Amino acid sequence: MLDSFLGNKKIDKSVKESFLKWIPLITIEQLETIKNQAKNEPVAIFKHSTRCGISSMVIKRFENSFDEDLKDLKVYYLDLLNYRDISNEIASQFDVVHQSPQLLVIKKGEVVAHASHYDISKVDLKKI
Repeated sequence: MLDSFLGNKKIDKSVKESFLKWIPLITIEQLETIKNQAKNEPVAIFKHSTRCGISSMVIKRFENSFDEDLKDLKVYYLDLLNYRDISNEIASQFDVVHQSPQLLVIKKGEVVAHASHYDISKVDLKKI
């Protein structure tokens, strides 16, 4: 305790470095950006409900499974409670039924993988 008070903090080396760089999805116009990006590379959208216990568990698993091999994958984060209209537009534009939590992977303008709830952990992003 005295060490931490004096500034001699030990660094916890067991903390895993995060390679996941969330991109907030906050406007419907960003869906066009996503489609354009997905012409050349896969892009993911993670739809999350901040009030749902399942969603909280799933997002933690997703973050923990995201390793250095995926560091260049663009992953958009959609807060469903604040931006439900964007989720509705995603459902319409990509012809996918809204669920929460939900992961969609878009490539060449099409949804090439999607899953919800605990099935999100079964999506192998390295093979897309």
